[in-house]
Amino acid sequence: MAGADGENVVIIGAGLGGLAAALRLAHAGCAVTVVERAGAPGGKMRCLPSTAGPVDAGPTVLTMRPVFEALFADVGARLEDHVTLVPERLLARHWWPDGSTLDLFADRDDSAAAVRDFAGPGAEAEFRAFDAEAAALHDAFDAPMMRAARPDLPRLVAAVLARPRLMPALLPGVTLARRLARHFTDPRLRQLFGRYATYVGGSPFLSPAVLGLIWRAEAGGVWRVEGGMHRLARAMAELAAAKGAAFRYGAHVARIEVQGGRAAAAVLDCGTRVPADAIVFNGDPAALARGMLGEGVRGAVPARSVAPRSLSAHVWAFAAVPSRDDLVHHNVFFGADAGTEFGPIAAGRLPADPTLYVCAQDRGHGLAPQGPERFEIIMNAPPIAGSAAEETPCPTLDPTPASRDLVFQGLARSGLTFDPVPDRSAGTTPAGFAGLFPGSDGSLYGRSPHGLTASLSRPTARSCLPGLVLAGGGAHPGAGIPMATLSGRHAAEAILSGPVSTSRFRPTAMRGGMWTRSRTAGPARCPSSPS
Repeated sequence: MAGADGENVVIIGAGLGGLAAALRLAHAGCAVTVVERAGAPGGKMRCLPSTAGPVDAGPTVLTMRPVFEALFADVGARLEDHVTLVPERLLARHWWPDGSTLDLFADRDDSAAAVRDFAGPGAEAEFRAFDAEAAALHDAFDAPMMRAARPDLPRLVAAVLARPRLMPALLPGVTLARRLARHFTDPRLRQLFGRYATYVGGSPFLSPAVLGLIWRAEAGGVWRVEGGMHRLARAMAELAAAKGAAFRYGAHVARIEVQGGRAAAAVLDCGTRVPADAIVFNGDPAALARGMLGEGVRGAVPARSVAPRSLSAHVWAFAAVPSRDDLVHHNVFFGADAGTEFGPIAAGRLPADPTLYVCAQDRGHGLAPQGPERFEIIMNAPPIAGSAAEETPCPTLDPTPASRDLVFQGLARSGLTFDPVPDRSAGTTPAGFAGLFPGSDGSLYGRSPHGLTASLSRPTARSCLPGLVLAGGGAHPGAGIPMATLSGRHAAEAILSGPVSTSRFRPTAMRGGMWTRSRTAGPARCPSSPS
């Protein structure tokens, strides 16, 4: 039941952004109700059953650990009391068709030495120069872009001007691929560091060079979540529930009701009306722009803030016995030429020679399991376009054998096979993701990162509709586990600080779950999202 000075907040979606907002708002004394159409928390951080136990079928890399430590500390808890994070000294093992391999490490000097052994002293010097530029870009963009509630352009400009050597990487038309061609002589290294554009759903040939900073985010540390990535989402949900948040799983929000020019309630498909003083939408903002939650919220985000769309993927999650014993937790099997991957994707087709990411979930930190072990394989793909983007009734449907053959025959050419080979029930396609996440077109990262100003175009936490706040990878600061978690902080702060907020809150451990009538609140102008 809501406290005398606590507001009713409905959070639509239990992805990382929604969970982070729920945790902070419940701790602050709000009566929080989380409505999730799936049967468990996590959103894209989902898992599927296998003969070896639950296997991750979503994000696999946890970076920027301080973001999660801060979240738990801010609500009076300790991250390590709720999940076990194991640091991975070896970030990833990379494989090429010519038989060459390269390991990269959390230690910069270890990576530099590995690059030297891989491609010579000149390549080591090139790597160190790239690493320094990526670190400077990360430092310049961290506070004014990634951690700010909305992009702070004056602060960003000042940070860049203080580092004039960054200017070549920020010029219009300088893509990540073009910048990497200036950094590296060896095409394999250009291919390797270009793949970081895919972390936010982009092609290195179309994404701005600034995305090179993602390398430094990963090089700052990679952690394995003991038991699987989905354990983090469950830990956040359990802690939020302990602080009073109520969760309704298997419940679909059909529309957001608008009264007096502001969001007033979430209406479930069963007809139940859940009144709210504020609503956090933790879904793809494109669903709002398309009127999928009612005509009243169609204008909550500008259409150009959700288009064009980012990449999708074909994802396989299963248990099997692998043919090779030299896998680590994170493995990348490159195709011969990045152009044959991203060219077809840009044209809306399957890649001709894809890079395949293989997460061996039960390996890492010296682990070498016996018998069947859990795997997730990801192949980049275009999102669904046009009428094909409508919800599919079968989210694991594999529409053609071609994608399955591309994945498993491609890995077989690199000497990696699986016993048994998974059937199509273990796969999720772009059409499947479109069904799982309405309005997404199967895109896994929201708006495309292509173009120099793409990061400035995402909608921020404060939507153009009073009372409606956004969280998740489709909102600022963007895609990825840490970014989505930061978006939850921004959403909570937007509610607690107003103008969607009508009261001050005190921390409470009172359990929520009762829905009360919404108080009247005055309208507010749209203070965010690109206009």
